[in-house]
Amino acid sequence: MNKSELIDAIAKNGGLSKIDAGKALDATITSITDALKSGDTVTLVGFGTFNVKERAARTGRNPKTGEELQIKASKVPSFKAGKGLKDSVA
Repeated sequence: MNKSELIDAIAKNGGLSKIDAGKALDATITSITDALKSGDTVTLVGFGTFNVKERAARTGRNPKTGEELQIKASKVPSFKAGKGLKDSVA
């Protein structure tokens, strides 16, 4: 499912116009992104938790040349599925 298909599903299931569903989806994504940027965790009970994880610096290899290189530490977004989502998929 891509973004436009998700907007169609939101519009259908929520009784909204596609324009309103698109605005709602964009607002949701923006709100989650802003919360993660500020270091907050976003928990949607029954769905899952979005948070930011620290990835340590490490040594990697260039696959083409085999040369070792240093990969900097970074912050990466993470999602952990909640029990309700896991149960509905299983």
